[in-house]
Amino acid sequence: MGDRAVAGGKARGRQGGGRGRRRLSVDERRDELIDAALQLFSTRSPEDISIDDVAAAAGASRALVYHYFGGKYELYIAALGSAAKKLSVLLEPPTEGKPLERLHISLKRYFDFVETHAAGYTALLRGGPADRSGEAGEIVDGIRRLLLDRILHSLDVEAPPPILRITLRCWMAIVETAGLDWLENRDVARADLERLLVDQLVVIMQAAGRHDPGTGALFDRLSQEEMSK
Repeated sequence: MGDRAVAGGKARGRQGGGRGRRRLSVDERRDELIDAALQLFSTRSPEDISIDDVAAAAGASRALVYHYFGGKYELYIAALGSAAKKLSVLLEPPTEGKPLERLHISLKRYFDFVETHAAGYTALLRGGPADRSGEAGEIVDGIRRLLLDRILHSLDVEAPPPILRITLRCWMAIVETAGLDWLENRDVARADLERLLVDQLVVIMQAAGRHDPGTGALFDRLSQEEMSK
């Protein structure tokens, strides 16, 4: 039955694309199904997408999708995990430059992912924190913890005081919203948006520094380093 299902999926793929498909390895076929799922999840709610939809988008059989993932929720988790893994690789912290220069590099890499993996990014964030629970919530929260760690690394901060932690998490929400808005509208040059976001962080850190001496001292240090040759 499995062979017939695979053959049927290949036949549909040939009919839809007008040419044969090369034989894929297990990992390649799984990745292909995940990519198809990411495309669908980026435009529609997971509740509105069926296994048949994913199978049709990938040119595969329904049975094959179940064979690899067991069900729609497992496929959704695999798709989110794939998007998160790609982003985590891109967010490896730079080692050279001033703190804000390193932050700008990290932000550029973040938007490299936003642009190159638009479907994965949208699927990762679509719906907002209120809709996240279980494994899906853990994946999204894990990416946010990773991003916070990368920002702190860029700023040379090991243990942030509460005001700084809250400020940076608020800025991360701004970055996420900016990424989704940019994908939807693309009416601002990406480089301009990246510079705007760095400037916004500087402004909110300055404001936070008036409420917390530690954050204020960090802002003063960053300002001095940026002005130094």
